[in-house]
Amino acid sequence: MKIGLISDTHGWIHPKLFEFFRDVDEIWHAGDIGNIETADALAAFKPLKAVYGNIDNATVRRAFKEHLIFKAEEVRVWITHIGGTPGHYDQRVKPRIYEDPPDIFMCGHSHIARVQNDPKAGFLYINPGSAGYQGFHIYMTAMILSVDGSKIHDLQVIELGERGKAILPDRQD
Repeated sequence: MKIGLISDTHGWIHPKLFEFFRDVDEIWHAGDIGNIETADALAAFKPLKAVYGNIDNATVRRAFKEHLIFKAEEVRVWITHIGGTPGHYDQRVKPRIYEDPPDIFMCGHSHIARVQNDPKAGFLYINPGSAGYQGFHIYMTAMILSVDGSKIHDLQVIELGERGKAILPDRQD
């Protein structure tokens, strides 16, 4: 299976995402979706697995959990929004991450794309960065990876462009 990975859309979907994700089987969103309409648009395009983030309102929080743990084929996945980084995990996940580690730990929040094997915990750490234009990041990013049985492979980082040059929706002020 092929999966599109995103985080921190903050209520906006980059138009290029639909092109980049046209061949994926699912989209995984690591929080700060921004609004339920963004989640609905992604779910109408491809099956969506998502968690809420710290900026998400009550409607998004009712629709999604803070933590999502599931299996993708034979790969155990844990998605949350605020997870920290290898060696510096957030206190909300730190005890469990070492007691019962997943195969993939995916989080967002930092707006910085990062992929790293965590040798202490024994899993693949993924932060797809920010696919939205709000924040301090320079480049908007997303990722694609493939899962085949227990094998995780073909991870790609996608640069969607500079945040400051994003094509923004018309605003009615």
